[in-house]
Amino acid sequence: MKIVIATDSYKGSNSAEQVCLAIKEGMQRILGEQEYHIVPIADGGEGTTDTVVRALGGEKRRCRVTDPLGRTVEAEWGMLPGQKAVLEMAAASGLPLVPENKRDPSLSTTYGTGELMKAVLDAGCKEILLGIGGSATNDGGAGMAQALGISLKDKSGNEIKRGGAALLSLDSIDVSRMDPRIKDIKLITACDVTNPLCGPQGASATYGPQKGASPAMVKELDRALAHYAEIVERDLHISIAELPGSGAAGGLGGGLVGLLGAELRPGIDAVLSMLDFSELVRDADLVITGEGKLDRQTPFGKVPAGVALWTKRAGEIPVIAIVGDIGDGFEAVYDVGINAVISTVNRAMTLAEAMEKGRDLLVETGERVARLLTIGKRLAV
Repeated sequence: MKIVIATDSYKGSNSAEQVCLAIKEGMQRILGEQEYHIVPIADGGEGTTDTVVRALGGEKRRCRVTDPLGRTVEAEWGMLPGQKAVLEMAAASGLPLVPENKRDPSLSTTYGTGELMKAVLDAGCKEILLGIGGSATNDGGAGMAQALGISLKDKSGNEIKRGGAALLSLDSIDVSRMDPRIKDIKLITACDVTNPLCGPQGASATYGPQKGASPAMVKELDRALAHYAEIVERDLHISIAELPGSGAAGGLGGGLVGLLGAELRPGIDAVLSMLDFSELVRDADLVITGEGKLDRQTPFGKVPAGVALWTKRAGEIPVIAIVGDIGDGFEAVYDVGINAVISTVNRAMTLAEAMEKGRDLLVETGERVARLLTIGKRLAV
């Protein structure tokens, strides 16, 4: 049998690769050596670089960039075959880089993300997959743009300062000195939210507080992004204020589209496309996917739903989801192509215990699934 095991990580317990390998180990106990394909999956957020580099046989590279507070840090990105690259904005501009007592989205910048992209361009890459989850910023990608040569000036003709609040002083945008290599690349942005740039569901109101914004700061940042959107539309003739996904990563989604002409795609679709997942599952007899918790939210861009949808496009291949927790409304996943859901939890236990025993439970569940397959094979005779 050709069995594809393509799962997300179980956050705080096992990485995506560890989950896949544990399930395979359990299945091998019953089925022996089959044609197993291990495909760890991420949805564009944390772990995307590792996942894609491993799957495509790439290599990790490092460069020095500016962090959200203006300090120098080392960021990692992935060089892939075929002049392609994968990177996460969080490596340069992520929230974990900022101590809790110093989080201030009015000052934090995406400048380092632009430097990271420049390093990728210097390496000769022609296609970039950029994951934009986990940001510490709210500057609409202004810092990124400046790092790539785009001029953002105030009324006095000076470059605006870094940070979300500085957008209020923006008077003009000039892309004439933008790094010319940007025009020659395919830039795909893995975006897992549909928030617009501004308003009650926008970047500032929705994500600002977790980045350290007070209620007053949220209002100021929202005004700043609204003003930014007006200047982008006036000078570049692109409307980003209401664009779904433009509010991702503190407005970086909008900046990538408006200033660099990037393509916003659901994270899981962007990753599966780069992995050529349709080819991976071609002629498969079974696909196993999973995540830590599966519930009514899973069909909305989560890994198991994406894996199932892409699998069904390749044919009537059965898909089993192995998950840690089965939450309310999980039945919705049947509508996106998952045929069965199996929990790793084999008795009443606390979350802490389930996480501690995560690998053993995954191996045991892989064995249970394999035993069911042997029963099904007998019934089909």
